[in-house]
Amino acid sequence: MIHHTNRIIHLTDIVFPKNINHHETLFGGAALSYMDKVAFIAATRFGRRHFVTASCDNIDFEKPAFKGNIVDFAATVVEAGRRSLKVEVIMQAEDMLTGKRAICTRGTFSMVAVAGKNDNNEAVKPLCDLKMSKVSHDDPDGDLRIVELVFADDTNHHGTLFGGHGLSLMAKAGFIASTQRCREVMVLASLERTNFKAPIVVGEIVDLSAKVTRIGTRSLTVNVKMWGEGLLSGERQFCADSDFIMVAVDKDGSSKDIVK
Repeated sequence: MIHHTNRIIHLTDIVFPKNINHHETLFGGAALSYMDKVAFIAATRFGRRHFVTASCDNIDFEKPAFKGNIVDFAATVVEAGRRSLKVEVIMQAEDMLTGKRAICTRGTFSMVAVAGKNDNNEAVKPLCDLKMSKVSHDDPDGDLRIVELVFADDTNHHGTLFGGHGLSLMAKAGFIASTQRCREVMVLASLERTNFKAPIVVGEIVDLSAKVTRIGTRSLTVNVKMWGEGLLSGERQFCADSDFIMVAVDKDGSSKDIVK
């Protein structure tokens, strides 16, 4: 998952068992996949062109990210030519309960613009003067911004984002935002009515904003909004919103007071 601030793109996720090795740390191949994805998003939002990965250099694995850590991949365009970009990616791991962060991995990705078609099915020339594309911030006060790409496996038979996968992304955003706010073990207790207002098609960006709106004795509420964004056009539309009720629990799974 990805959130953004100005020219830095942050892909944020959690180290789940499916992505760990036998040492219970993030598998190196999974880390490289995350890094390539965030580099692609950063390049596309910078130049609004079709990009492919040409190479990755100076990938240094300095420290591991452990199971249950929040992982943040920060991507910055550091060099732009007429047909290519260089994107620096830095990965950090964060302990959910203490908030302690450590740089784990860094590297540089070379992204090349290729010929293709835009959202209106019109030809796009790869040879172009690349310049920064303005990114809209519809909710600058959000506690967390997360972005993800819609692939074919995430869609229904209409080629649009499957509602269940959209809810999964929204719930993950709510979980991360609530955990970072109170540094407790949080679980999803319930969600209020979710209104799906517009579809998101395959190949688009899902952009989510999560904001803690209420903190009670043992639970808090996170409002999560979701937009769809065209990769090349940058055009955005509001797609859904919902309130997620998150409860703090102890090691036995029983609810406990939130330390404010």
